[in-house]
Amino acid sequence: MIGEKKKRIGLIFGGYSNEHEVSISSAKTVFQAFNSEINKKRFKVKSFYIDKYGDWLDNDLSEKILNDEIKSNNIKKQEIVNQQKINFLDGIEFQNIDVWFPLLHGLNGEDGSIHGLLQYTRKPIVGCGILGSAIGMDKIMMKTIFSNLKIPQVNYLAFQNEDLDDREVKKKVINEILKKLNFPFFVKPSNSGSSLGISKVINESEILQSLEKAQKIDSRILVEEGLEVREIECGIIGNSELLTSEIGEIKYESDWYDYDSKYYSNNKIIIPAEIDSKITKEIKKIAIQSCRALNIFGFARVDFFLEKSSNKILLNEINTIPGFTTNSMFPMLWKASGLNIEQLVAKLVDISLDL
Repeated sequence: MIGEKKKRIGLIFGGYSNEHEVSISSAKTVFQAFNSEINKKRFKVKSFYIDKYGDWLDNDLSEKILNDEIKSNNIKKQEIVNQQKINFLDGIEFQNIDVWFPLLHGLNGEDGSIHGLLQYTRKPIVGCGILGSAIGMDKIMMKTIFSNLKIPQVNYLAFQNEDLDDREVKKKVINEILKKLNFPFFVKPSNSGSSLGISKVINESEILQSLEKAQKIDSRILVEEGLEVREIECGIIGNSELLTSEIGEIKYESDWYDYDSKYYSNNKIIIPAEIDSKITKEIKKIAIQSCRALNIFGFARVDFFLEKSSNKILLNEINTIPGFTTNSMFPMLWKASGLNIEQLVAKLVDISLDL
């Protein structure tokens, strides 16, 4: 509308996380979308890059990263002058943000940390709140809730660090895994994204190494049975009313959908997925049900397995800050559903303002 004041968007990216680079890639896509001709009339973006040390950098340096004028890897803590670092709490009124758009994937962001901090500003936040973010990041807690809801999942076991304290205890854990799960299975950190720290285990000799690999990322470990499945994904947006996107399928060339497959491989994306309409309807129903159960709103991506032999639907996990990179499924799903990336980011801001 003529004369309407532009909404000032606080775009937060980077972060003290193993998914730092993915966050930068997502932020570049969103930044460009907000600066499109149609969105420049409504929005003005202030960028906040959090470096790998946890320091917040000012808008000028943050925009240089988003515009590829400087690489984040070239920024060293000692090279950042004081004027380019900001104190978050001292700088809020000066920055004068109307809506926050956090794109911090993984720990210290997607796990609800950033949402708790931003609540102190009393400004709307794109995405869900602390509770949904924290549960959505913790695979074990998430799966426990899904189990209580009787939502079908792959068979799994959960372990704590104390379960792996010494050699004898580790032997008991390995024996329990061998007794209750069939090969192959996947060993995962409970709190991690982008398939980081995950191992596919095909024989007994690989179990201990995979457990120790996951332990380096998190103190809680999930072990899931591997099945012959199709990877199916569904996008969610909304608050009181949750809307579902078209259903998509990812076909990948590698043995499983690991980090490199997600971000560096030429995967085949099929939208809409070539599945029966009844299955599509049920997937969308479960996607909404699971988000409601975890208090997830704003936007999310719900991941499913579809067992090849039986077409059985298995809920995998929910991502509360899904990727926005050029290879990411979430924006592709919504583009196929009638919202291009420019419309999508604007819609997400509008949803946050409706809370």
